[in-house]
Amino acid sequence: MLLRDIMLAMKIQNQLSSIDVLKWYDTMGVDAILSTDPNRWENPSHKAILPSETSNSKVILQPIAAIDIFENHLSSRTLADDATTLEGLKEALLSFNGCELKKTATNTVFGDGVVTSKIMLIGEAPGASEDATGIPFCGESGKLLDNMISTIGLSRTKNVYITNTIFWRPPANRRPTTDEVEICRPFVEKHIALIQPDLLILVGATAVTSLLGDLEISKIRQEYYQYKNQYLTKPITTTALFHPAYLLRQPFQKKATWYDLLKIQEFLGPQFYGQ
Repeated sequence: MLLRDIMLAMKIQNQLSSIDVLKWYDTMGVDAILSTDPNRWENPSHKAILPSETSNSKVILQPIAAIDIFENHLSSRTLADDATTLEGLKEALLSFNGCELKKTATNTVFGDGVVTSKIMLIGEAPGASEDATGIPFCGESGKLLDNMISTIGLSRTKNVYITNTIFWRPPANRRPTTDEVEICRPFVEKHIALIQPDLLILVGATAVTSLLGDLEISKIRQEYYQYKNQYLTKPITTTALFHPAYLLRQPFQKKATWYDLLKIQEFLGPQFYGQ
């Protein structure tokens, strides 16, 4: 069992505090978590225990069942283990209901591009355009990403494959939670192994922390790392780019990204371009 799996298992043994519960609901975008009518709660594990009108005691929240998260993670790992082809992995993902994001999403956003490509880009999560079409990076950020990589001769129609660390749009385009990333991680790891790229480019901070741990994108984008997971027989050279959504908000970083792209072009070398 992986260390991250053990850590998730440990969560089962420890009840979450009321503060943790409140943070969870805030992250999930729930507007109201308390009700004067306990019967409106469909799931008893999320039910508020309210004091009587004459009592001076404080409201107590029952802890969320962390075991559900752990079981969903194990389920995604099992499905990923069993997938031997890209189509099989996609079918497994479509059948998987262990991520709450799927309930509010329109489409599962799996991947796009050339499946035999030696370059794989991994972003964060689908946005509104991606959710509507089922295609990663197809909105405003996607258009900028296409323009960025085209400057060094890369294209999803010719020599690049693109996916995300999360396959369903988070509500209001919020950042994915740690649990959502962990639940999707087995699918992402198997996705990488089935594509078998020579170069992995992580697009944005969420993709970096999801696959490489607690590293800052401002540092990794200047370097090359060796990425490894349990499905790979050898490490994959990995680097990063600022997310195009970030560049739209911070256009002064486009100059730095241009130099990052030139470094990637140099890494690929004339042989990649058939020169």
